[in-house]
Amino acid sequence: ILIVGDSLSAEYGLKRGSGWVALLEARLAQSGHTTPVVNASISGDTTSGGRSRLAALLTQQKPAIVVIELGANDALRGLPLAMTRDNLTAMTQAAKAAGAKVVLVGMQLPPNYGRQYGAEFAALYPSIAKAEASALVPFLLKGVADVPQAETLFQSDRIHPTAAAHPIMLDNVWPVLKPMLR
Repeated sequence: ILIVGDSLSAEYGLKRGSGWVALLEARLAQSGHTTPVVNASISGDTTSGGRSRLAALLTQQKPAIVVIELGANDALRGLPLAMTRDNLTAMTQAAKAAGAKVVLVGMQLPPNYGRQYGAEFAALYPSIAKAEASALVPFLLKGVADVPQAETLFQSDRIHPTAAAHPIMLDNVWPVLKPMLR
């Protein structure tokens, strides 16, 4: 399983081994799966960065499953949604062409980016997943960013989840990923 993501998957601000990807590795081991997990996530990465790195990762790792968790930094920078869509679509197509199943991990924006931009951004993920027949995690931060006192689940920057939030994040990914495991 190849994870291509940003700081949400790269354990930004967390003790190593406490992020959702490390927790995924532990859950796989506990459930008897020997599937290796490669975390190729980079804090601050955009869909353009992920797209530029993906071909080499696919060649090196030969994954059966690719989890794409990118796009939040595109939106936080106000990049054109068409560019984000093109990059996510190209990454999905490249992973499928390499023989991998794809899980696209959706994201949503805080309301201060405007209702229209936020809605169009959130809609990118389901539309790409449908068009590319890929699996979809609708919102990685469901149960984290959309709950009362959500601030308690975020680091002081109010962007990056605390270690306590990462099991919830894994629980958002697991039901989508589990049926894809051999």
